[in-house]
Amino acid sequence: MGANDDVISRRHAMTLTEKASLMSGANFWNTKPVERLGVPSIMLTDGPHGLRKQGGAADHLGLNASIPATCFPTAATLANSWDPTLITRVGEALGTEAAAERVSVLLGPGLNIKRNPLSGRNFEYFSEDPFLSGTLAAALIRGIQSHGVAASAKHFAVNSQETHRMSIDEVVDERALHETYLEGFRIAVTAGGAWTIMSSYNKVNGTYANENRMLLTDTLRTRWGWDGLVVSDWGGNNDRVAALEAGSTLEMPSTDGVTDREIVAAVEAGTLDESVLDARVDELLTLIDRTAAATDGTAPAADHDAHHQLAIDAAAQSVVLASNVRGTLPLGPQSGRVAVIGDFAATPRYQGAGSSLVNPTRVDAPLDALRESGLDIIGFEKGFRRRDGASRSLASRALKLARRADVVVLFLGLDESAEAEGIDRAHMRLAQNQLDLTRELIACGVPIVVVLAGGAPVELPFAQDVDAIVLGYLGGQGVGPALAAVLTGEVNPSGKLAESYPLRYSDVPSAASFSRTEASSEHRDSIYIGYRYYDKIGAEVRYPFGHGLSYTTFEYSNLQADATSARVTVTNTGDRAGAEVVQVYLEAPDAAAGQFRAVRELGGFAKVALQPGESAEVEVSFAEHAFSAYDVEAHDWRVAPGTYTVLAGASSRDIRARAEVVIEGAPFDFAADDLPHYVSGQVDRVGADEYSRLLGRELPAADWVRQRPLTRDDIIAQAQGRGGFASLFYTLIITTSRVLMLLGRPHAANNTRFVLDLPFRSIERMSGGMVDADMLDGLLLMVNGRFLRGVRHAFSAWRAHRAIQRAAERN
Repeated sequence: MGANDDVISRRHAMTLTEKASLMSGANFWNTKPVERLGVPSIMLTDGPHGLRKQGGAADHLGLNASIPATCFPTAATLANSWDPTLITRVGEALGTEAAAERVSVLLGPGLNIKRNPLSGRNFEYFSEDPFLSGTLAAALIRGIQSHGVAASAKHFAVNSQETHRMSIDEVVDERALHETYLEGFRIAVTAGGAWTIMSSYNKVNGTYANENRMLLTDTLRTRWGWDGLVVSDWGGNNDRVAALEAGSTLEMPSTDGVTDREIVAAVEAGTLDESVLDARVDELLTLIDRTAAATDGTAPAADHDAHHQLAIDAAAQSVVLASNVRGTLPLGPQSGRVAVIGDFAATPRYQGAGSSLVNPTRVDAPLDALRESGLDIIGFEKGFRRRDGASRSLASRALKLARRADVVVLFLGLDESAEAEGIDRAHMRLAQNQLDLTRELIACGVPIVVVLAGGAPVELPFAQDVDAIVLGYLGGQGVGPALAAVLTGEVNPSGKLAESYPLRYSDVPSAASFSRTEASSEHRDSIYIGYRYYDKIGAEVRYPFGHGLSYTTFEYSNLQADATSARVTVTNTGDRAGAEVVQVYLEAPDAAAGQFRAVRELGGFAKVALQPGESAEVEVSFAEHAFSAYDVEAHDWRVAPGTYTVLAGASSRDIRARAEVVIEGAPFDFAADDLPHYVSGQVDRVGADEYSRLLGRELPAADWVRQRPLTRDDIIAQAQGRGGFASLFYTLIITTSRVLMLLGRPHAANNTRFVLDLPFRSIERMSGGMVDADMLDGLLLMVNGRFLRGVRHAFSAWRAHRAIQRAAERN
């Protein structure tokens, strides 16, 4: 009997109740077993860049401690390596640690598109480019799954903001949906072979992602031929039966049987065909079989020392040298006296916050590593308060130290409260106290090297006034030795930006609308995200997509191309060994003049290491859809023929060699006379009428209707401003968050605010049986202004609920 036959046999032996029980968790992290049939419980746990298995009471957002595990650089950092081989090694280490802890599913990687720099979860995502995102995510997935642990590509799909993420309707046109937001997931599925996909909380064009048949069946299974399991994000289920029918299998976490009973009732009533439930059960049983080897207790213990060294190497290969205008770097004996300034040097910011918060096995600080490097470190000063706020004494001590130095290494960055799951950033600036200190240090006239920590771009008003800028992003637990190795030249930096750095936030095409509305988020920028937008309109940027300097130089020559690949000779013309990321862009015929089309797009890349004077011919294979576009009339991809210019270079704007290739195919019309701003690329000027024409339908409401009563499907944040108990309920949560922030607990503060985006229905489903449907109805009466009636209803429901519980306990 084959594996498929065995799955079917076990499912046939189950009762309807048993099958329904498998569709939601037993607790926060485990599925339910069917012990009489030998179907085990399996564990799913967080882990985009490190295993987060909680050892005690479980929660989603890190309120309780998890077991020690290696904290690798976040995806936003690893992406700057442009190195699938390196990222596969990180995935293998993650898989090893998960298997050693009998974890079946590691919830990662995240690969949503970095549409806007303020998205609070950008640190968990790879890039603004779908091909780069998908390729690197596929590499991580292959590494994780090589140890029999399932990876879970997330969050599917269009999870572009954290504000109101559990209810927001992401409104996006069909072409942008497939070319931009789904393409990375397609690569993760087809090239990475992900065994699970996690659906996102949000709606996509009016339908929750977890019950969106177009996404979960028509696209994932039919178009892409995927045979894995879809798991909801934690608390991300809306209509359980609709989700099953759409293709979502497992609801997490436990709902204490609430939605299991809904499934049984639907089958018995004939509103859910049992064959749909059977298909979902088969998917879970298949996942259990696929991960059996990782959870049978035979996996070896993880080598945390080796993994720590890998974390250092991965961080070092991902550091981006953004500027080095006076050759101040690398530091060495010639640098003289070095002052280290900035709180992040002693207490590094090395990861994000929320469900990905890893309890590291150790953390090596940059300050310690620099002191051990042989440099003449004459002192350290914090310089500023970590979470803003003026401190003249800290700044004065820093300035005094700087005046004694020959060079200052200044560690700046975003603090722990700035980037987290559940919140979006309010602006793109560094804290004012950091900017003030930087300005005063510049006035001292000492060479300054800025080392920046953070998971997404920030404005850099001082960029032209400092000697070097090093972008360390969030480098994991080995960030200290990694940065020291790059600063001293032990490692020649080879990182390249996986996203564009705009000059200022107002330059971002979605700046005026991002995270500003309540009910829907309009993606008026369509396909023009990141470099596709900046290069289309010729906008100046701080650093272009793909940018990154080296301590050596590289020359490109003899570029040749055909329809499948490009070949170019790269020579290291400097006096240091180094690695170059060869980026190949495809420029549209006639540079897309008068067309609804990007000027150029990344078609492929490869990383090559060269000794001084060494040359190598580098072959770069083109992406599957390199010469294709999504045809909304045919609802499918089509080759767009013409004469393309093949560009090989060191960034989207640093082009070193050119060639041409003719692509055959049926004509594809990119003209759009009724969409003038999509033709020009000036999508920051798109109005409601033009966007409605692009969508082919009327726009949904942008904000909540405040006059109507709140329902189970509304989120708790909608209680704001309604007066009475509703406002009290809202204010209590906000006040708790503010108090926690004042107490210096930013993670807990942000996690408390997360509650505001929970739908009221989640109170019943995630209460562990403490709240039932009638009690929830009483709460809704209270928030809708019928306080006394609601109290009576809730109290009566509670008494009935307790009576049922006591009877069950007696039996």
